[in-house]
Amino acid sequence: MSYKVEALPDSYAALGEGPHWDVDRQSLYYVDLESAGINRYDFKQNKVYKSKIEGEEFASFILPVENKPQEFAVGCGRRTVIVQWDGVSAVAKVTRTLFEVEPDRKDNRINDAKTDPNGRFYGGTMATSGDIFTQWNGDLYSWQAGGQPKSIREKVGISNGLAWDVKAKKFYFIDTNNHEVLAYDYNQSTGAVSNPKVVFDLRKIRPEGPLFPDGMTVDTEGNIYVATFNGGTVFKVNPSTGKILLEIKIPTKQITSVAFGGPNLDILYVTTANKFDQPKPAGTTYQVTGLNARGYAGVSLKI
Repeated sequence: MSYKVEALPDSYAALGEGPHWDVDRQSLYYVDLESAGINRYDFKQNKVYKSKIEGEEFASFILPVENKPQEFAVGCGRRTVIVQWDGVSAVAKVTRTLFEVEPDRKDNRINDAKTDPNGRFYGGTMATSGDIFTQWNGDLYSWQAGGQPKSIREKVGISNGLAWDVKAKKFYFIDTNNHEVLAYDYNQSTGAVSNPKVVFDLRKIRPEGPLFPDGMTVDTEGNIYVATFNGGTVFKVNPSTGKILLEIKIPTKQITSVAFGGPNLDILYVTTANKFDQPKPAGTTYQVTGLNARGYAGVSLKI
């Protein structure tokens, strides 16, 4: 299969993360995590609009709010806040806090978060100091409108990739520090997840040592796409067998996350990072075409 990897123009983010395709605006939203940056790539204009959230240190994810075109849920520290942004301005403002987790764990922050197919929040935490790859002090949470955040997994190291396959009734989850992808049974009507099983193990793929799985998405055929933070690769995997179907090579090492988008949902967008002095083009956001696969658009958060 011949796929094509191309950089999006002026798409740099020092720690790019959280790509989310919004159908209504034909735009890819993503964050520059450690500088409270929120970005929008406009497909038709082929242009990235960048903004900073006033007074914040982190922006770990960005999720459009249902029926509120200028409101977004963003992860700022341990808070999930509502940010007002017109998608163009260079400054965005927090209007209120939606909810907070772990007020007693000052060293933690929310990391990756997404909405399930019904618009519920799922996301988890991680440590921010020391060797983050050898600590398991976080939790994975779910939240829905009118409720409180609920822990659905404890002793999480770095809470990362999340994906849902409604047809297979599965929820996929990555704790980067465990070098594996878990599949849970998923009840779409209640949002409940149960019975986790390892479906993809990244410990022995490379002879030089374990790979760190990061963000993740699924295609319409039920395959998962796993970004590797230290591997320069996105793996397309059949979760029923654990078999790697394709290695998508990206021209930088720290691959953070993936999301399908574009008018036909057949472009794989890939965020990357420039941590610890990587050579160029680290931190560039890419589009991968020619994969002969389609995914699902992002779902707006119901609040």
